[in-house]
Amino acid sequence: MGVIQFLPPEEARKIAAGEVIDRPAALAREFLDNALDADADAVELVIQGGGASLVEVNDNGGGIARDDLEIACKTHATSKIRSLGDLETARTLGFRGEALAAAAAVSRLEIISSVDGETAWRLSTGGGEEELRIEPARRVRGTTVRAHRLFESIPARKRFLKRDASEALLCRQIFTEKALAFPRRSFRFTQDGKPRAFFPAVSSYRERTAQALLPNQGEAAFLHEITAGGGGFVVTIVVGGPEIYRAHRREQFIFANGRRIAEFSFQQALEYGVQGAFPNGCHPLGALFIDIDPGLADFNVHPAKREAKFADSGAIHHAISTALRVFFHNLLVAKARGLEVGGRCGGHSPQQSLHLLAEPAGGTPAMPAFLPPAGGAADTQAEVEPGGGTPAGLTAAPCGSEGGSPPLDRNSDRSPEKSAAPFRYVGSAFNLFLLVEYDGRLFAVDQHAAHERLLYNRTLEKPVLKQELLVPIPFATEDESDDRFLEAHRGELDRLGLGLAGEAGAWRIEALPALWRAGDGETVQAVLGLKTAGENIAERWAATLACHSALRDGDMLDGESARRFLEEALALPVQCCPHGRPFVAEIKKDDLLRAVRRL
Repeated sequence: MGVIQFLPPEEARKIAAGEVIDRPAALAREFLDNALDADADAVELVIQGGGASLVEVNDNGGGIARDDLEIACKTHATSKIRSLGDLETARTLGFRGEALAAAAAVSRLEIISSVDGETAWRLSTGGGEEELRIEPARRVRGTTVRAHRLFESIPARKRFLKRDASEALLCRQIFTEKALAFPRRSFRFTQDGKPRAFFPAVSSYRERTAQALLPNQGEAAFLHEITAGGGGFVVTIVVGGPEIYRAHRREQFIFANGRRIAEFSFQQALEYGVQGAFPNGCHPLGALFIDIDPGLADFNVHPAKREAKFADSGAIHHAISTALRVFFHNLLVAKARGLEVGGRCGGHSPQQSLHLLAEPAGGTPAMPAFLPPAGGAADTQAEVEPGGGTPAGLTAAPCGSEGGSPPLDRNSDRSPEKSAAPFRYVGSAFNLFLLVEYDGRLFAVDQHAAHERLLYNRTLEKPVLKQELLVPIPFATEDESDDRFLEAHRGELDRLGLGLAGEAGAWRIEALPALWRAGDGETVQAVLGLKTAGENIAERWAATLACHSALRDGDMLDGESARRFLEEALALPVQCCPHGRPFVAEIKKDDLLRAVRRL
């Protein structure tokens, strides 16, 4: 008897508060949420000692009346909902009524607020609801919330805080997240008495993203804003072009109705949508701002609201990835022509842009078959502002047929013919680059990357020539997810030249594309690796096949073969390999003259 007992109320409050307030950054998050819910258009975050000594938020919102101030720090006291059903329509960042009560339980809380700018009241606590005091104060309209000496009464929790600089960095991160989600409001951050950041109000997510994430404002020209939508939701996508890629995913953000959430599938949609525009190992800088009907999402699934459930996350995923794929295809085509999408010139006058030929016969090059046409499946609105024209925008003359010149034959003994291309093939360098001169400018073409793009396009546009294997390649799958993937996509893989047979746990490859060169182990790895391609299986396999089949470093072309190859490669509307590497670079004459001191 007597083993199970009731905790004292004060101890229970402190333990429960630990779910909401686990460090200074959590205080910053909750106080900022309250300021934003109060319709403040100017918000300031102040911290001292990494936030353990002080976290303060000042706003010019609606304020709190004296009667409401008396109960504001009580558990589950809230002005934002009245019943569980209100969650289906609530658009506020907070709704549970836990934040101020939790802050009062683990710190010395002070609130100064005025509704009219004439009468103000100060609420202060000594570390618990029982010690509340309210007295007159002076303040303009709005609210100041301060939490002093966090975890003073819970030494065990305080010992687990990081050093001040680390805790301050987490507070700064919360500040940045809130600022990103509300661009039409101004935000200020002060640390230990020194101003650290100020984001004035702007009119778009793109401008705020540039303020918050790009220390070099010259990079802002490479940020793009795209809109996609579906039933009950609209997604605004801010994404950096290939010029400002990152080696990590830390600068990718997902927001839903103003909250930052951890949602891997949407981050995956961002990565899928930009495949082929960024080199391997590189990731886009970007943020997804989802505005969704509250009835289609549940934000009450995590103590800190870091997660959410969606009625149809697949539709949101598809809208994001499709909009990005269409956009980046158009962007790469525009960059290849030295133009912005919409016909504006990116950094050059129309006369200065490089166009060796207006368009191949038949008009504007069609999008590859794997991309839906712009304005099709995804409701996209895209304004493209590339940061200037690119000398990679070379377009060679057509070769007299809709498909361009015939596939490259490295052993061709065809008699030399006069090239139709209005450029001069100079020769090769380092057994890798083909050199082209045009209008007094010299360009180097990476033959492997260019051939990859040619083969990639052909793989997607035409049936893959399949070759039956005399000796099938057996392999075992690691888990049921591999089996489900192979079974579900067996027909699609067969159209891509991969003949599979077998059952759960034991499979064999019975046919491969005729151009495939890799060994058995690498082949199995490539097939199973398609599971991570999501909805881009055909593109991933086409890229892999092209990489294995393309010209290698050291492969030599005779002059006529090189010219025919260049005519076809330079006519491509997208002038980068399937993995996002550009295959044309300019060697500037001025640089050469400067190197030999003739300038």
